[in-house]
Amino acid sequence: MGKNSLKKIRESLLMSKAELSRKANVSPVTIARIEKGYPCRMETKRKLLLALGFKLSEKNKIFSDDEE
Repeated sequence: MGKNSLKKIRESLLMSKAELSRKANVSPVTIARIEKGYPCRMETKRKLLLALGFKLSEKNKIFSDDEE
């Protein structure tokens, strides 16, 4: 399972899973799974980065795994 800091960053922005799921257009279950370290598609990562206000080039701030 990959390492990521999605939960830490989401909580630092005072954002709930439901709010992030609405902004990113993914299900809350998907967010919960990613926060537990399960892998996700590149498209899902892109949606989450943009919903959190990050640039795509900053993906390593959240997703530090080596799956690409």
